[in-house]
Parts: sequence; C-alpha cells; structure tokens
Amino acid sequence: MPDLRNKHALVTGAASGIGFAIAKLFSEAGASVTFLDLDAEKASGAAAGFANARGLGCDVASESSVAAAFAAHNAPLDILVNCAGIAHVGNLEGTEAADMERLFRVNVLGSFLCMKASLPLMRRAGGGVILNLASIAATRGISDRFAYSMTKGAVLAMTLSAAKDYLGENIRVNCISPARIHTPFVDGFVTRNYPGREAEKMKELAASQPIGRMGTPQEVAELALFLCSDLGSFLTGADYPLDGGFFNLR
Repeated sequence: MPDLRNKHALVTGAASGIGFAIAKLFSEAGASVTFLDLDAEKASGAAAGFANARGLGCDVASESSVAAAFAAHNAPLDILVNCAGIAHVGNLEGTEAADMERLFRVNVLGSFLCMKASLPLMRRAGGGVILNLASIAATRGISDRFAYSMTKGAVLAMTLSAAKDYLGENIRVNCISPARIHTPFVDGFVTRNYPGREAEKMKELAASQPIGRMGTPQEVAELALFLCSDLGSFLTGADYPLDGGFFNLR
C-alpha cells in the first residue's frame, strides 16, 4: 500500500459511497484525514473509526461553509479529493432550469470552491495534490444524463486548467472518470424506478459495462490512493477512465 504517513488529506462527500471508501483507505494508509460531508453528524460518524481522522459538516455549494470547514481543518493540506456530488436523470426536455442550477452549485461550484480554498493550505505544505471525481459522462454521450454530463464536463475542464496553472507550485491536479459504480445511489435509483424488477435491472446495469459488472467504491479508492501518493508524482492534468472497458470497448 502506498504510504501517506505525515500527509494531511481532506475528502468531500466522505460520509458514504465513493467518498467514504477514499477517506477510509487514506486513513488506513497513514494520512490524517478530514471527512467533509453536508451532514455533520454522518461525517463525524464515518470518521469515528479512525484515530487519525475527524468529520466536519460542510455545504460545498456555500462559499462561507467551505471557508469555515477549511479553516477548521487548521493544518497544511497535502491532498484534496472532491467527491461530493449529486446526480440527475433526464434528457434535455426532462431537465428544468432548477435542476441545472442545483447540479451546477454542488458539482461545479462546490469543486471550484474547495479547490480554491485548498491552495493557501497546499502552499503551506510546499505543494499538494487535487483529485476531482469526474465521470465518463464528461467525454461520452450518456442517455438521460443531460445536466449531470454538463457538470462533469466542467469538472474535467477545471481539472485541466488548474493543472496547467499550478505546474510551477508543485501542485498536481488530476481527475478520475468512473463508469457505473455500485453505490447506495444506484440501489436507491433502482428501487425507486423499478419496483419488483430490482434484480433484473441490476443485471442490466452490470451488463452495460464491457467487463460485465459495475465497479466498486474500493476500486475507485485504490486508484485515488495511487494518484495522490508519491507513486503518482509524474502525473498531472490526467483524466483516468475507471470504466470496465466502457471508453474504448463499448
């Protein structure tokens, strides 16, 4: 396992799903980790099992909330992982202006605010790594994901721009673009939209990946650990598709 001892990391959306898997693995690798989540109680509960972790509430769409959370971190910052995000199912006609604004505020503005807030703390640390969670929807047409695709395309563009701008400050900026990952969101989506057909729909979702199954949060976390550790020190401005062959084989 890559060694993150003496590193300070902050992970947004860390109370569940991919964010929790990343924060947990970073803690196990020796990093001091701040678990950020909209629900402060859940963030604290998620971090409670780790001696080198703590949980804080943060609304990433609020500049004042982000500023308060990063001030409470109160340490140099070596790693920021932007995992907080929300989804929307709908095509152009099935998307309202309020949907676009809601997804933009969390997925795009939230990533921007946290990236910007991390810079002074990374300079104190002599450099750092920013890792954003994009999606294959950023670069491939996905049915009924109009607003979500818009936000993930923006996350990818911000990643590339920041990677270029901070090359000279020892700050690396990369992103991971997962295909479908089996998270509580997927379970909830299937239960709400396909009552009585859950098993059938789960098989269909798994089969849509060329490799024949959905990915796991742990697999995303393991790639994140590599990219944020010294093993990934030659990588910046990279978009890693973690997609079970979706990008090239579908």
